[in-house]
Amino acid sequence: MPKILLAEDDNDMRKFLVRALENAGYEVTSYDNGLSAYNRLCEEPFTLLLTDIVMPEMDGIELARRATELDPDIKVMFITGFAAVALNPDSDAPKNAKVLSKPFHLRDLVTQVERMLAA
Repeated sequence: MPKILLAEDDNDMRKFLVRALENAGYEVTSYDNGLSAYNRLCEEPFTLLLTDIVMPEMDGIELARRATELDPDIKVMFITGFAAVALNPDSDAPKNAKVLSKPFHLRDLVTQVERMLAA
């Protein structure tokens, strides 16, 4: 089963996303900041990193960059209200990362996750 690591600093949004992904059959581990999520990535592999961009301690782009250094095969999806930041070619965001702009419907999230994991 694919394992998803979720990094989202908004508590309500994080709980909402975890519940939706678990209901879709995924194993989800979540953190409220990028540094804690990165520390977990150092301990075990995940199939997908689902991360907000703007977070305390380590932003999502830095987290994604470090995650792909640890595991070049990890898939990355940003969930953000700042899509232009992630899509900026000057950012350090992994080139194969997908961006899902807030607000989004949970069905869209699950569909995008399914597509990424099937690729």
